[in-house]
Order: sequence, then structure tokens, then C-alpha cells
Amino acid sequence: MTASIRVGNSSGFYGDRFSAMQEMLNGGQLDYLTGDYLAELTMLILGRDRLRDPGLGYAKTFLRQLESNLGTALDAGVKIVSNAGGVNPAGLAQALTELADKLGLSPTIAYVDGDDLTKNAADLGLGSPLTANAYLGGFGIAAALSSGADIVVTGRVTDASLTVGPAVAHFGWKPDDLDRLAGAVVAGHIIECGAQATGGNYSFFTEIKDMAHLGFPIAEIASDGSSVITKHAGTGGAVTVGTVTAQLLYEITGPRYLGPDATTRLDSIALSDLGDDRVQVSGVKGEAPPDTLKVSLNHLAGFRNEVTMVLTGLDIDAKAELVRSQFEAALDPAPADLAWTLTRLDQPDAPTEQQASALLQCIAKDSDPKVVGRQFPSAAVELALASYPGFTMTAPPGQGAPFAVFEAGYVPASAVTHTVHLADGTEQVIAPSPLATSEIPESITERTTPDMTASSWGPTRVAPLGEIAGARSGDKGGNANVGVWVRDAGHYDWLAATLTVEAFKHLIPEAAELTVHRHELPNLLAVNFVIEGILGRGVADNVRFDPQAKGLGEWLRSRHVAIPVEFGE
Repeated sequence: MTASIRVGNSSGFYGDRFSAMQEMLNGGQLDYLTGDYLAELTMLILGRDRLRDPGLGYAKTFLRQLESNLGTALDAGVKIVSNAGGVNPAGLAQALTELADKLGLSPTIAYVDGDDLTKNAADLGLGSPLTANAYLGGFGIAAALSSGADIVVTGRVTDASLTVGPAVAHFGWKPDDLDRLAGAVVAGHIIECGAQATGGNYSFFTEIKDMAHLGFPIAEIASDGSSVITKHAGTGGAVTVGTVTAQLLYEITGPRYLGPDATTRLDSIALSDLGDDRVQVSGVKGEAPPDTLKVSLNHLAGFRNEVTMVLTGLDIDAKAELVRSQFEAALDPAPADLAWTLTRLDQPDAPTEQQASALLQCIAKDSDPKVVGRQFPSAAVELALASYPGFTMTAPPGQGAPFAVFEAGYVPASAVTHTVHLADGTEQVIAPSPLATSEIPESITERTTPDMTASSWGPTRVAPLGEIAGARSGDKGGNANVGVWVRDAGHYDWLAATLTVEAFKHLIPEAAELTVHRHELPNLLAVNFVIEGILGRGVADNVRFDPQAKGLGEWLRSRHVAIPVEFGE
């Protein structure tokens, strides 16, 4: 057994860089290569694929990538682990077998399922969803690898489980190795989103010399669960404490990160910059996992369509009011839900027509596809010569499309049959963690800054928060998180004292009437906010300008605050 294993990642979502698998396999030594293809919206897409063809429901991109890379992986002894199985891991395993036969190769293929609860969703109190998939842990993957599998494909496992599984298989960890498991969860969380750990979506991207073609991340995991995050030499981007911190704050809630194998204490993580694109991750503490599993649920919710009109020049508000009233009067029957958004991008005395224009968007939803079908945008087109001056649209009329809403459900871990299907046709059922408990504290008492207010640092200057703070934001169903961190330890007390819930709501008015939770993570010099309901019922249903809240953190960084003069410029 080697002292550490090198686990790379070549995909952060369904649609990520196609060449990344080849780049990672050819770029240097790896023991395992993972690929994360699933997200809340992806489960909906794959579920609809399965409705059209029961043989589909997996990420076809993964299959195409292996067509040109399977031989390379086998020659190098790199084992591949991916959740590309989506809602049909058995179908993907069969397709991989057929591909290998076509290529004249003989990999050992295993798959993990049991996550799909769609057929018995009603009995579990989950309603009648299009898809219902429990988030499984890493021990099924580990069992498949320990059996000799070269390729392991899964359905819905936690993103970090793709990394936890190889570590468990290699080091022989048991369910009570909670600190080690939690360390692997952290490593997996860091690399799961691909290039986001190497400079992608990074607030301080202007400081990275080579952003042209980012390398993908690697976690070197040791037997004690600590890790070093790095990338292949000579690839673009950077691995720094900052890029790792940013990814650690992505799509989290509080200091306890719940998972099927361990509850990871995010407030225990220590990061150290080793130089040369190497960041040490250590000190991670784990606690017992919950005795329930989270379930990703997608429900068909109706049909939607949209039109966007361009308003140019003077009287923008009056033009918008005119066309809105005309358009709504022409809709018969009217859709059940109409959402209007006027985006004022126009400037006075603009030097170009585009800079003189605003966008008026109307999104319609209804249970009847005919109501939001072609007749909906056609009603707008018919106003082209009878409405405001300069009438035009950004796209021609289109048919409406079905949409679904995401929600999270929870079921007892004992209600899920976590199953590993081995290449020899045998099966193994993975029992839930024997340490699983219902006694998971909801929060951890926050560290407070005694007797300190935002004015305790002397004279201030008004400037964008982003001058000294980075941010990373994302979606979890209808909620969004915004993690904010500073890079100078001397700035953290100010950040913690300044960026209260009240201050956050002032800076982000869209959250003013919503419930906002705040958690301090002083070890990461960070404060994390979770905004309930800002994304409505999730990305597929949401009409917000940024439906996945990816830019929410950057909006916050652009807002002006009073920054102590002593912090410099």
C-alpha cells in the first residue's frame, strides 16, 4: 500500500470540457480519475431522456470520452470512477461493455445503484416525482474497486463520494474512521467541480498568470485523510489557498457538512500553501453521519415559454408599460403565471444603439402546453407594427417546453438498498453506517468578536467589498449560499463584525424579506450566508436573472462598504 494516492478529476458537470479526460490521463501519474456529471438540473434532463427511451438516462458524453481514452487508462493502470450512470447506471455499464468489445479491450466494469427511489417514492412519502434519487456514500464504490474493477459507474452518489470510494478501497478504512473519511470528503469536495479549484470562477482571477486553458485538479490523499491539492505540471490556472478556499465555500450551509459516510466539520480544516501549485489540507474532523439520506426529487410542474423585447432610446418605462398592457390583453387564454422583468442596460446619450437599449422579458408558465406554446410569442410578434417605436425581439417565436421543480427529501438510510453489481454477476449490498445517528446538532455556536463593531478600526474609506474579500456562490434547490472570505488574517475580525445578516440584506436587497442564515468559519477566514427561497423552486422553475446564483457573490463584492484605511488600497 502506497503512502498516498493521486485522485484526479476530469469533469465538474454534464457539458464540461470534453478533452479534460485525455488531458488528465496524458498529463502525469494518476491512480484514479473521477468524473462528476450530475447536478439537480442534470437529474431532470436524464430523467426526461429515460422517459423517451428507457435505455437512456446516463451521461452519453462519458461514453464518447472513453471511446478514445479507455485504452490509455488501462495501459496506465488508472481506475475510472464516475457518477455518469445518472438514472440508469446499469444501462451505462452495458454500453461500456459493448464499447470495450468494439475496441478489443477487456476492462472489469462494475456499477452501483439502489439510489433510484422513483418506483416506491409514494410509499416513502416522497409523492410522485419524475426522478427520486438518494445520495449514496463511497463504500459501494470502494467495494467495486476492491473487487478489481477498472471502471465504476454509479447513479446519484454525493459528489465527494467519487473520491471517498477510492480512498476507502486503497487504505482499508472502516465506517468508524470518521476523521479520515471526513478528510477524503473535503478533498472530494475541493476537486469535484473541476477547474473551479484551479482558478475557475475565482474572484481574484486577474492575479493568475495563465487563465487560457485551466488544468483540472488532483487530490493526493494520505492514509490519515489529509491531502494535498495540486494539478498536472505545466497546465494553466493555479492551486492556491485562495482557489481552494473558494471551492470549499461552494454550495455549503453551516460548519457541519452532512454526508452518508461522515459529518464533516468544515470549521476544523487547516490549509497551508506549499508552493508550486500545492495546498495542504489537514486537521479535518469527522462526526457520525445522519441516519437519513438526502433525496434529489424532480417533479414535473408544467410548461413555460418566454419572449424578450428590446426597448431603445427615450421613454423606456412608457414603452414597457405600453407593450405589456397590449401583450397581456392579446393573450387568450392568459397563462397561469406571467413574470415581467425590465433590465435597464441603457445609457443616456449612448454612443451605440446597444448601449441605448433595455431588455423587457416576459416568462409564462401554465399546466397546458398550448397556452404557452407558439401562440404565446406569436401574440408579441403581432404587435411588431402596432406598439412602441423600434419594436424588436431577441429571438423568433418558439414552442414552450416542460419544466420541473427540484426539492430535497429525506428517507431513513435503512430504506435504501445500496447495491454494488460486480463484473462476475454477483451483488453486494452496502449497509448504512453503523454509527449513523439522528442527533446531529443543527448549528455550532458562532465565534463572536467581543466589543467590536465595524467602526472599531478607525478611519474608513468607501470602496467595493471585493477589494479585500473574495466570494463564491451557488444554488441548492430554491436556496443559495454566498461564502465570503478575506486573504489577510488581520482583516477577518473586521469582516465578521461588519458582514452581519442585516448588512448582507442591505447590500443584497433581493434578500431583504427572506430568511438568511449566517455561519462563521474563522479557520477559512470566511463567513457563509444561506438565503432561503431566493431561487424560488429551483433553477428549472426560476425566473431570476441569475437562476443558479452563480454571480450572487460577485454582485456582493461589487457593493460599496466602509473599509478601514489601515487595510491599505
